Amino acid sequence: MSPLDHRLPALEHGEYALHGQFMWGSNYTFLVDIEHEGETIQGVYKPTQGEKPLWDFPRHTLSRREVAAYLVSEALQWDLVPPTVYREDGPYGPGSLQVHIEHDPEYHFFTFSPEDRDQLRSVALFDVITNNTDRKGGHVFLDENGHIWAIDHGICFHEDPKLRTVIWDFAGETIPKYLHDDLRTFSDKLRPDSAVFTALLPYITPREIQAMAQRIDEVLAAEIFPHPPPNTRPYPWPLV
Repeated sequence: MSPLDHRLPALEHGEYALHGQFMWGSNYTFLVDIEHEGETIQGVYKPTQGEKPLWDFPRHTLSRREVAAYLVSEALQWDLVPPTVYREDGPYGPGSLQVHIEHDPEYHFFTFSPEDRDQLRSVALFDVITNNTDRKGGHVFLDENGHIWAIDHGICFHEDPKLRTVIWDFAGETIPKYLHDDLRTFSDKLRPDSAVFTALLPYITPREIQAMAQRIDEVLAAEIFPHPPPNTRPYPWPLV
């Protein structure tokens, strides 16, 4: 269970109002105040209509992919993605709503201590199996309790290989047994008649789920963290 799963009722049912706008990034992203049962928390709202069209991803699907990433993180029990839901009633229409994580924006992948960077094996594998096209250094950080969080998963789950990430530190290294076992268990949960498969269907397509299952099988068979693929651009831009 995610350490923030108790925030899900507020995400699903709370009233929320705009607090401010994040000015970086290609898509409209807002900080919102969410009120629920006498408590106010902050969230990150990404309206579908604020998504910049991309040539290789279907239009109006990015915010749904944010939810899919959370569901995959939960099914793996890796607790990497903050609780995220899809709401139809946002100030600017339907979109994803995610718990906002307070953190030091100057402390991220490129400024992590060696000890903190060494904790990123699960994030590296998460990006491989979700086919993350945009893992920037600033998209992974620690909260005040030292928990690792990963955000911004709007362009994941494409059927074609598109992995672009800054986290290649473990390339060629044997995958630890506990992560290998987690992937094996998750692979078993991706059968078409499974609860996980059904839960993902509102957010990504059956073919995208099947492509993820294939990537997991390939990782399990290789038993190592992959190397950057040749003749491709394996890093996002900008890096942070």
